[in-house]
Amino acid sequence: MKRTTTVILLIVIVAAFATALIYLWQKNQEDPIVYATETPSQQTIVVKTMATGSIVPKEEVLIKPNISGVVEEVFIEAGEFVQQGDLIAQIRVIPNVSNLTSAKNNIASNRTALETAEINFKTQKAVYDRQKELFDKGVIAANEFDQVNNTYLQAKQQVEQARINLQQSRQNYDIIKTGTTSGLGNIAQTQVRATVAGMVLDVPIKEGNQVIEANNFNEGTSIASLADIKKMIFEGKIDESEVGKIKEGLPLEITVGAIENTKFDAVLDYIAPKGIAENGAIQFSIKGSLKNLDSTFIRAGLSANASIILDKADKVLAIREALVQYDRKTQKPFVEVAVGDQEFERREIELGISDGIYVEVKNGISKSDNIKIWNQIQGMPALGSRN
Repeated sequence: MKRTTTVILLIVIVAAFATALIYLWQKNQEDPIVYATETPSQQTIVVKTMATGSIVPKEEVLIKPNISGVVEEVFIEAGEFVQQGDLIAQIRVIPNVSNLTSAKNNIASNRTALETAEINFKTQKAVYDRQKELFDKGVIAANEFDQVNNTYLQAKQQVEQARINLQQSRQNYDIIKTGTTSGLGNIAQTQVRATVAGMVLDVPIKEGNQVIEANNFNEGTSIASLADIKKMIFEGKIDESEVGKIKEGLPLEITVGAIENTKFDAVLDYIAPKGIAENGAIQFSIKGSLKNLDSTFIRAGLSANASIILDKADKVLAIREALVQYDRKTQKPFVEVAVGDQEFERREIELGISDGIYVEVKNGISKSDNIKIWNQIQGMPALGSRN
């Protein structure tokens, strides 16, 4: 029994010894950990936030008719350039029966008033002529003649006013019936003309469409929309988490999806004071004026992204963010700099701005230092590393 126990114990010891030898042999076969290093470089670091939106005209003018009717002819198409005063459309007036009847009755009433004023004037003129003859002979006093003279002048003025009223009523009748009248000279209300110079962005009406003039109860029908395409702005929205970082006057870099490999410079002009809830988040409207568009045509309404540049450092000493370590107690940043073959010393550094990939280093290291890549993935060489 004792002999069996001794044999088993010896077997266990031999097995444990063999296992230890195998472990040590495998350990000796593994390559020792060799840390790669990386030197700092000069970088231009830009800190920015993004906003999505579209390109729209700074000022878009809607052309509306000054009289209601039916579009008889359209003289422009979207994409054309027009000058101020160019003819855009011709409107045919369809008179309202009630208004037309009222205008006819007004003409008849004013004609009657004119006839009455003329009869009264003839009567007063006859009285005036008799009294004038008597006054010249010295038969009546001056005061009496003055009263007759005043009555005569009033009757004459009433005739002139009645004629004006009749003419105005006839013009009003013509306007209701045809949309224009000879009394308006060169201003034909049936002709819709451009009020500003620019490109025609949209013509929402066609021949035969009814249009309504603008008034206190209706904004009117838009005949066309015009804009100066050399004055375009970015109009977008930014999340509430980012709005506190921006301010008016910051530079923008605009990228338009339909125009590849081109960036447009802009300046942030407007930040909405009130946010709007969209899809569970608060969004703030922003606007930025695009610069130097003389050589580039951007269509209104194109979607675009704006990079709002919050901070920028040109050609500064920088390292990759992944090389920075932080003290567990003080949370101060540091790096490990090579002082020999696989020998490193710790150096505290002062950091500047970061774009998430590179971070500016203000103090602590020089451009010639070799910095330890402490978190390199095994088997994956680091960019710009040196062994």
